[in-house]
Order: sequence, then structure tokens, then C-alpha cells
Amino acid sequence: MAAAYVPSLKTKYKEQIVPALMKEFGYKSVMQVPTLEKIVINQGLGQAVADKKLLETAQEELTAITGQKAVVTRSKKDISNFKLRKGMPIGLRVTLRKDRMYEFLERLIVVSLPRIRDFKGINEKFDGRGNYTLGVREQIIFPEIDIDKISKILGMEITFVTSSERDEEAYALLKEFGLPFKNAKKN
Repeated sequence: MAAAYVPSLKTKYKEQIVPALMKEFGYKSVMQVPTLEKIVINQGLGQAVADKKLLETAQEELTAITGQKAVVTRSKKDISNFKLRKGMPIGLRVTLRKDRMYEFLERLIVVSLPRIRDFKGINEKFDGRGNYTLGVREQIIFPEIDIDKISKILGMEITFVTSSERDEEAYALLKEFGLPFKNAKKN
């Protein structure tokens, strides 16, 4: 029987990150160590109100980037200034968990982030509850996107949801995974 595939970051989490965080924060049990629960990729497409084709191409691109079908998000209420009606498609969302999440994170760290122009690292602003959102201005940093075929440069938000309630623990976890923060936090 062939061995089941396990993403390298998942193995790294179990073998290196868990012991490192247990030592750093003085956890008594492995179950106290924060985990990466999911990665949510969100793309707002306000222009899709006027251009329906934009939504389809963006959905194809986001599906190619994540390896999972992107779900259309719809407006919750009418806003006349933006010519918006309730229920109109205004964005896309993908929630990655388990192996797909680890694979996406590895591609993001190793391949995509270094492709950003003048890249000096990412900010370390957390939401106060152990979650981190990274804003990406262009979808062309991902190798799955063919630059010749894109019609419009679109940005996205990548949210890392951790099981930690404290930002320090979540920061340590994401730093151990290899996210290139600008400068190490001073405790």
C-alpha cells in the first residue's frame, strides 16, 4: 500500500513548530498549542455590477489559484449610490482547510510573496483575536495566473484563522510557518 501524501508544512507543524511553541509559551499539553484552522481568500468585485464577464474570469482565476471552486458572495442590501441591489454578485470567497490549506500556504510563502515588486515583508497587524489578514494588490503574483490572459488586475484579502485567542501566540505560529513579517516583534 502506498503512503498517503502529507503536505510538508503539516509535517513541519507536527515535528518542529509544536515543540518550539510549547517551549516558547510554556504549554503543558500539545493540545494547548495554537493551530491554523483555515485560510479564507476573499475578493471584492464592486465593478462586477456593471461588467458580468469580470465575475466569471475572476472566479476562474481564484479557482486556479486555490485549487478549490470560488463561491460568489452577494450584496446584503440595496445601495442606490453604487447602483447596487440586494442579492447582486459583488465578490468571491474560498475557504481552505486541512491539506489544501497547507499546500496553499506553502505556495504563498515560497513562490508568490517573493514575486511581489519591492517586497520587504508583510505587516504584523492582527485583529486582536489571533487572526491575521494579508492584503494582496495583484493576482498576478500567483504562478497559476497567465499574465497574457488577464483582463483586469484584481486584489484579494487572505485571512489566516488560528485557534489562538491572543495575537502573540498567533504571530509566533505564523512566523514559525515562515510568513515573512517585516521585523520581529519585541516582547
